[in-house]
Amino acid sequence: MRLAYLPVLLLPVAAVLAQPRPAAQASLVERGKYLAQAGDCIACHTVPGAKIFSGNRAMPTPFGTLYAPNITPDPETGIGRWSADDFYKMMHTGRGRDGKLLYPAMPFASYTKVTRADCDAIFAYLRSVPPVRQKTREHDLRFPYNNRNLLIGWRTLYFEEGEYQPDKSKSAEWNRGAYLVAGLGHCAMCHTPINALGGSSEAEAFRGGLIPMQNWYAPSLTSNKEAGLGTWRIEDIMALLQTGVSNRGTVYGPMAEVTYNSLQYMSDEDIRAMAVYLKSLPSDQPVQATPPNAPQRADVARLFSEGQGIYARQCASCHGAEGRGKLPHYPPLANNQSITMTSAVNPIRMVLNGGYPPGTRKNPMPYGMPPFAQELTDAQIAAVVTYIRNAWGNRAGAVNNREVNALRSASLD
Repeated sequence: MRLAYLPVLLLPVAAVLAQPRPAAQASLVERGKYLAQAGDCIACHTVPGAKIFSGNRAMPTPFGTLYAPNITPDPETGIGRWSADDFYKMMHTGRGRDGKLLYPAMPFASYTKVTRADCDAIFAYLRSVPPVRQKTREHDLRFPYNNRNLLIGWRTLYFEEGEYQPDKSKSAEWNRGAYLVAGLGHCAMCHTPINALGGSSEAEAFRGGLIPMQNWYAPSLTSNKEAGLGTWRIEDIMALLQTGVSNRGTVYGPMAEVTYNSLQYMSDEDIRAMAVYLKSLPSDQPVQATPPNAPQRADVARLFSEGQGIYARQCASCHGAEGRGKLPHYPPLANNQSITMTSAVNPIRMVLNGGYPPGTRKNPMPYGMPPFAQELTDAQIAAVVTYIRNAWGNRAGAVNNREVNALRSASLD
């Protein structure tokens, strides 16, 4: 008997049998990587260009700046001393290993829905990445928000602990989509109105809202409002999520980052399940984009003519004289609900700053839109956006110079 074998033979039989087999462990880690991508963990826990999951990415909020922690397996500054139980407790309850209440920028209100098996797989993956010795910065929050005890009240109002429970009246595909959207995907975190306390109501879920500090509007996903997914084909929803472009729209801004970091890596089956669930979201009452008052329509009429000329010179070559676009790379503007939303933030941002959908595995060389901030004045941008929001059968409110200037200034900060 060789001496090298003695340590194994001296272990109790049960302990030997409990050792994870290499193939099984590799499979668990790979599954955990997929789930971590589905949860878009990299977006918060990795500074662009830094080592993966090493933390310290700044997260500006209306209450101050938070810094995402190091979640590499470094024993001193990361999660190297955590157990699978510690990790599940954090995901499920929103408490750290030391029992501290986590700030809800960490989407534990969604992650609580993730199953123990999936949490264990994610933890196995995080334990497999290279450890990075880097201490996490302290949060920089204004008084009184730096008092974690205030989170007790927030949790009472906005947090309900518990894993996702399947709806037995729905299909397995629908339930898989609901689990991914409401859990790891934490889609409602952006697509639900957020109040002054940083909380959101379950009754308002997916009805759209301005993303704090980012100056982008996440549209309603309910079936007859704004994004209007209820009227989309399943294939178009899938294409938008997985590639960033579809025959009905294109992703820009924060959603482009979600597609790039997360959704492009998900299986066709899971993306389809998400699309099935999103298409089924209950309808809101129809919303009239423009209040029916004479002054507002007078503003539209005043700006329409000027905006029409700017559109002909700057926009028609790609989007067409009739606003029909050139699918799939140049989205249509006519009858585009994302253009006529009550909030004009997104179309203003696109004209000011331009933008590209993400380069994805299924669309590696996306077409983009150039910025016009250096070429057009605030008044000209207000005019052309007002024109786009009211031409070809579109009907929405006028945009004024102050709105454009505020977003121009925010882009420079």
